[in-house]
Amino acid sequence: MVSAKLKIVNGEGLHMRPASVMSKAMTPFQSSIKIKFNGKEYDAKSVMMLMSACIKQGAEIEVVCDGPDEKDALKAATDLINNGLGD
Repeated sequence: MVSAKLKIVNGEGLHMRPASVMSKAMTPFQSSIKIKFNGKEYDAKSVMMLMSACIKQGAEIEVVCDGPDEKDALKAATDLINNGLGD
C-alpha cells in the first residue's frame, strides 16, 4: 500500500468533469484506489462517489493505492491532482 497527501488546486474542486477525468484515469489500474477526505473513504474509480465527497478547492485529501500496480496508480493520481484535473 502506498499513499500521498495532496491539496486540490483546481478552482471548482471535484465537480462532474474533474471527477469524470479522475475516475476514467484510475479505472485501468488493477489496484484499489481510494481518496480519504473528512474521515471517509471514496472509490476513485467511481464518478458518483467522487462527486458525493463534495471536495472543494484547497481541500487536503489522501490518495491510497493498494495492489499490483499501486506505485503507477499513485503517480497517475498525484500528477492529475497536482495539474488541476484538467481544469
